[in-house]
Amino acid sequence: MELILSMGIFLLVFGGLALGLLLTGRPPQTSCGGASCIPGNRCDGCPRRAKSEENVDG
Repeated sequence: MELILSMGIFLLVFGGLALGLLLTGRPPQTSCGGASCIPGNRCDGCPRRAKSEENVDG
């Protein structure tokens, strides 16, 4: 029973992602959103992360 439930949840998640892709015409964005404009960088090049670290440091 748990297997069927978990498969149903995964199907709903994948269906939601597919529906979002079909409706918007673009893939889902990363949590940062800013790293996509910097080729070759992931979270280290995130402008939001840099701003939050500046605020914490002082």
